Amino acid sequence: MNNDTIFALSSAPGKSGVAVIRVSGNNLSSLFEHIVNKSDIKPRYAYYTNFKDDNGDLIDQCITMFFNAPHSFTGEDVIEIYSHGAPAVIDKIFEFLRTKGARIATRGEFSKRAFYNNKMDLTGVDGLIALLNAQTDKQRQSALRSLTGNDSKTYFNWRNKMIEISAYAAAILDYDADDLPKDIDKKIVKETEQLLNELKNAVSGFRASHTLRNGINIVLAGETNVGKSSLFNKIVGSNRAIVSDIAGTTRDVVSTQIDIDGYLINLSDTAGIRESNDLIEKIGIEKTHNEIENADIVLYVYNDVPKQINKNGITVINKSDLLENQSNKNVIYTSAKTGAGITELLNTIKQKIHDIISGAESRIAVNERTYEYLSTAVTELENATTKYNGNYDVFSEHVRAASDAIGKILGVITTAEIADATFSKLCLGK
Repeated sequence: MNNDTIFALSSAPGKSGVAVIRVSGNNLSSLFEHIVNKSDIKPRYAYYTNFKDDNGDLIDQCITMFFNAPHSFTGEDVIEIYSHGAPAVIDKIFEFLRTKGARIATRGEFSKRAFYNNKMDLTGVDGLIALLNAQTDKQRQSALRSLTGNDSKTYFNWRNKMIEISAYAAAILDYDADDLPKDIDKKIVKETEQLLNELKNAVSGFRASHTLRNGINIVLAGETNVGKSSLFNKIVGSNRAIVSDIAGTTRDVVSTQIDIDGYLINLSDTAGIRESNDLIEKIGIEKTHNEIENADIVLYVYNDVPKQINKNGITVINKSDLLENQSNKNVIYTSAKTGAGITELLNTIKQKIHDIISGAESRIAVNERTYEYLSTAVTELENATTKYNGNYDVFSEHVRAASDAIGKILGVITTAEIADATFSKLCLGK
């Protein structure tokens, strides 16, 4: 890691009331003294200043703060400048910082410095990425658990236990039984099996964690002219899909994102399923089948109760205002026209969502990166417990390999490529 002084806009780009510019590097107190035109500065103290360039010309009136190392986000000296959010002001401040030898930061470089200065591990970075991408309250809560160290604590406990087990397994070959804890061979096998079950439980939560962070896919499917688009608009609360009495109006997938009970929902209206000679409609129907296949929840929409009800989805009988008999307990009767049954439908959807996400909110968050290493750790622990055949040297090696995999999740054992791939997902100023 280089020691350049870096800077970036940490607030959103474009015109705004206030812009936040972050600077990080070594020995920035003299730069801060120049900005505030004071010599006796206090860390973590807000200064109002007429920010001037080297010629004495006013750049802007700002609030600035100085965070001295290691008590900062990056672990280095950090300056934060709160200026007016005009693009011209931001550009002028950038120009001034360049004259002082600073350069624009690369994506995620502030967090990378925090990582290398032991201010956070890679699970914390994962949590930060998830938090910056959070669109709903449940996503925010999940991301904060990772960002604030809950996941790290679990991983560190697992890794420390694996290192201990591996060490004892190796010691069985090198020390007399009297020099080791009683029945240590049986104990480490039992502890390894317990760790294996805990890791398998974490891996099994990958789909739920992925769904929580990326959104739950809900699809409205059914034949033509059953009111799918009207029902879609009713759920969304606006006229997103075209509604017509003409069968086959919807020929493509119409999708939008909404928030239901704090969860991100990817809601899709699809082309009606029927036999058609129209090439465009046939493509739309093919897309419908693809959407159904990839859906977490399917709303099967009809105008009357079908002979066979698909128990894997939610069967909705729409246009209920035209039906006299509404006695079937296995379906939900709705009317997009009158709003009847919509509350019951939403409550049923919420229950389905909670069933899908069940456990993900209390377990560690598993993304694509951590899933790979967790799966490797599971395989190594399985090999340790099933393939050692009394050879504790082999047992020790497999458990050590599992601890290395967990170390890579944390960034304790890592390569530059692994770290760079993680940090590149962050924005400038983070």
